[in-house]
Amino acid sequence: MANYRGEKDGSGVLDRVYMDQTTREAGIEMRAQHDHNYFELYLVIRGFCRYTIQDSTYDLHDGDFILIPPHTFHSTRYLTGSCRRSIVFFNRSDIGSYILEQLSDQPDYFSFAHAFHLREESRGKVHSLYTRMAAEEKSPDEHTPALQELYLQELLILLLRGSDILNGSTKEVQTADRQILLAARYINSNYMNPITASDIAAAAGFSPNYLSRKFRQEVGIGVHEYLVTTRLQHAAGELLSTTDSITDIALRCGFSDSNYFKDAFKKKYGMTPRDYRNSEKAL
Repeated sequence: MANYRGEKDGSGVLDRVYMDQTTREAGIEMRAQHDHNYFELYLVIRGFCRYTIQDSTYDLHDGDFILIPPHTFHSTRYLTGSCRRSIVFFNRSDIGSYILEQLSDQPDYFSFAHAFHLREESRGKVHSLYTRMAAEEKSPDEHTPALQELYLQELLILLLRGSDILNGSTKEVQTADRQILLAARYINSNYMNPITASDIAAAAGFSPNYLSRKFRQEVGIGVHEYLVTTRLQHAAGELLSTTDSITDIALRCGFSDSNYFKDAFKKKYGMTPRDYRNSEKAL
């Protein structure tokens, strides 16, 4: 696994760009939806998998990839055959200034999850780069952190230049999963409103008590925690993409109490909303 700073105390912070490449077989279902404190760039080299991000499900095939920001819930299922996949993990501080300049007209690009498909002419270069990164992980030395960061910059440029955006699809999801996705979709569509557990349950077709149990079983956290996290993610994006006051952003993202918002934000991101805005924009 990755070499984490603070792994023993559970902070789960990456100390460098890390790459993992492996083959998964059909029938494997990774753990329930989870999030982490760093970015994940997931690429299907060969095969098929089903990837769920928040309330959207993507059927990924050769050349499809997902960019997942920190604190974004996601899970993976391998349903048929084998799937050769590569994952790059990195921090926001690993994103080079050139990349950020190229995305200056999209200030929230790295704040939300995106799914893409590599065009045929780009696959050879990207696969070659992933192969170099995988080889570096097998025999790391003192130069590995610098090399992997350079490879990440090249990878991001190749992806920006040679890929097309994908749309999510929830078809072929089992009934129970579909209803959980309906609940998550309702939350993501109405997080800015004063919605209740009963509202969410009605949207999913469950009773509130059953939804509470089923949602935690499938997603790994409670409905309320998912709602708060969704609100915080949107607020984090607005902190970077607007100059609006923190109170206005909190209210717009569904928080009726700005002090509660600040406390919840600090608990999730490890810093106040103001510090987050200043530190992220300085990168």
